[in-house]
Amino acid sequence: MTSRSYRDAIDTLNSLQSNAAALDLVRATGGRSSAFAIPEMIEYLGIIGYKAPDLNALNVIHITGTKGKGSTSAFTDSILREAHPEWKIGLYTSPHLIAVRERIRINGKPISEEDFSRFFFETRLETTPDKPGYFRFLTLVAYHAFLSLKVDATILEVGVGGTHDSTNIVPRPVVTGITALGIDHVNVLGKTLAEIAWHKGGIFKEGVPALTVEQPLEGLDASEFKVVSTTPELSEIPLGLAGKHQAQNAALAVHLAQTFLQAKDGSTADAAAVAQGLKNARWPGRCQTVEDPVYTNTTWYLDGAHTLESLQCSVEWFVAPGVGLRTKTGKPHRRVMIFNCTSGRSGAAFLGAIHSHIGTQLKAFASEETVDSFFDHIVFCTKYLTSLAIPEADLTQLKTQHQLADAWSELIPTFPKANIHVLPSIQHAVNLVRQFDRADGDHTAVLVTGSLHLVGGVIEVADLSFSL
Repeated sequence: MTSRSYRDAIDTLNSLQSNAAALDLVRATGGRSSAFAIPEMIEYLGIIGYKAPDLNALNVIHITGTKGKGSTSAFTDSILREAHPEWKIGLYTSPHLIAVRERIRINGKPISEEDFSRFFFETRLETTPDKPGYFRFLTLVAYHAFLSLKVDATILEVGVGGTHDSTNIVPRPVVTGITALGIDHVNVLGKTLAEIAWHKGGIFKEGVPALTVEQPLEGLDASEFKVVSTTPELSEIPLGLAGKHQAQNAALAVHLAQTFLQAKDGSTADAAAVAQGLKNARWPGRCQTVEDPVYTNTTWYLDGAHTLESLQCSVEWFVAPGVGLRTKTGKPHRRVMIFNCTSGRSGAAFLGAIHSHIGTQLKAFASEETVDSFFDHIVFCTKYLTSLAIPEADLTQLKTQHQLADAWSELIPTFPKANIHVLPSIQHAVNLVRQFDRADGDHTAVLVTGSLHLVGGVIEVADLSFSL
C-alpha cells in the first residue's frame, strides 16, 4: 500500500468531491448538510485508527476568521519555531498554491512527496465505499501525519466557517483565535456579522483561552473572548509579510503564541524571539514581491486576494511608493494587472472596488497620476496553465473573461481597447509580459490578483524561483 506514488495520491484526491462542491451542497440544503459534518469526520477518524481525544496530543492552536487566518497562522508558526527551535511544529493550512503537500508543513516546510503519499495511503480511506471529500480527506491525512511525527505543537487553520468545519473535532485545543470578520462574507453568504461570528466561534471550547482582534460591534456581541490589539513595540518590527493590514494579524499571532507557551509549560517567548519570528514569517502569494529570475526588467507582485476587503488590502499594498506607485526619482515602468476571479463571484464589483481604492490611494499619497491611467495594460485570463487544459466550450467563448473586459471598459471608457487583453490561459498572460520585457528597456510591474489559483499558476508558468 505505502509503495504507491505521490502521483497516485494526487489522482485519488482529484477524483473526490471538491470543497466548492461541498459548499454548493450546503447552500442547496439550506445548511442542513452541515449538521452531519462533525459526526462524519469523527467516524472517518475512527476508520484511520484514532479517537477524537487522541487529537489533543497535537497541542493545537486553532485559528479561524474570514480574512487573515492564513497569515496569522504563518506568523504564529514562525514565532514558535524561533522560540523553540528544538520543537517539531506542524502547520495545516488551505488552499495550496502549487503542490497540495504545501498544506501540511513541518517546521515551515511542506512534507515531502514520499511522506505525503505514505501518510495518504496509510489512512486507507481511498478504499472506503463512501470516501470523504477533498478537504476532509486532507485534514485526516494531516492529523495522521502530525500524530505519527509526534509534533510538539500544531497550528490548525480552519477551512470554512468554524462550527461545522472538518478541523473542528479536536476536543480541547490549547488556545483558539478569530481573525477579522469580513463584511463581504456577510454579503455573499446572506448572514449577519453576529451569525458569522457565532459560526466562527464554534471552535471555542469551554475552559480554552479564546482570542480575537477588534471587530465590528455586531460581531463582538456574538460570543465571549479576549480582544487583542497592536502595540507600539510591534509597529517597530519589520514584518515578514507585506501590507499594513498584517499588523493586526501579527498582534493576534503574538498573543496566540504567548498564550500557548504559557499554557504548555508556563514560559513565554522573549522579545527577541517574537521580533525574529515576525521578521522571518513567510506566506507565499500574499502581498509578495518577486523579481523575475530571468527577465530582469520584470517584477511580479503576487496577491491572491479574492474578496472585496482583501482586494482593498491588495491595492493599499501595491499603490504605494516603493511598490507600484511611480516616483519622480524611480526608474520608469509600465504597470500591468493580471486578473481572474472564481466563477460565480461578482467580477464587476471586484474591478469597481480595485478602481475605487486606487483613487483613494493616489489621493492619500498626493500623487499627480490619475486612476483611469494607472494601469497601462489589463489582462483577463482563465485559471488554466495552458490552453490545452481548457474545456472546449470555455476555450471558444471565454465568457467570464469577456465579461470582465466589458466591465473594465464601462468603468474606464477612455481606457485603450488594445490594452485590454482577453487570453485563454496563464501561459498566454505570462508570454504577453515577456513580450513587454523584450520590447524595450522599461521596467514592468505586474500585479497578479483576484485568485490564489491564478497566483499559483503564474508562479509555476513563469518559473518564479522561491521556496514555498
